[in-house]
Amino acid sequence: MPKLLSAFIIGAIFGLGIALSGMANPAKVLNFFDIAGTWDPSLAFVMGGALVTTAIGYRLVFGARQRPLFEKSFGLPTSRAIDLPLVGGSALFGVGWGIAGFCPGGAVPALGLGHPETPVFLAAMIAGIALARWIKVRGSSVVAAQQTPSRGA
Repeated sequence: MPKLLSAFIIGAIFGLGIALSGMANPAKVLNFFDIAGTWDPSLAFVMGGALVTTAIGYRLVFGARQRPLFEKSFGLPTSRAIDLPLVGGSALFGVGWGIAGFCPGGAVPALGLGHPETPVFLAAMIAGIALARWIKVRGSSVVAAQQTPSRGA
């Protein structure tokens, strides 16, 4: 229960920050990308503030704790490879963000703000995640089948 409660509190703080900064409003985000028109630089300040806060938080947490409060270990990535799935996923994320004005973190709090396009974006995002997982599972099963020696050989 403490783990669930802490996740809820952290999520609520994040959602409140997204809503207060205006980043749950797709028009505000899209204006950041419209450099030649109605450019709004506030997204850069929000991201800069988040980067500074995260850097300080990481330094404090990893400097003071050997493990998280409610887990056995930190769930950190082990791969440092810059590969096609990483680059392709990042590009797809950026294109989607630029087209829709939402990123996943801003779309969930936007549900409570009444933007009619939010449920459509979230449904498309969930469908995309499901499709990517299906492709990954299908691709790994095809590779495994190709690597299995045939009985007649």
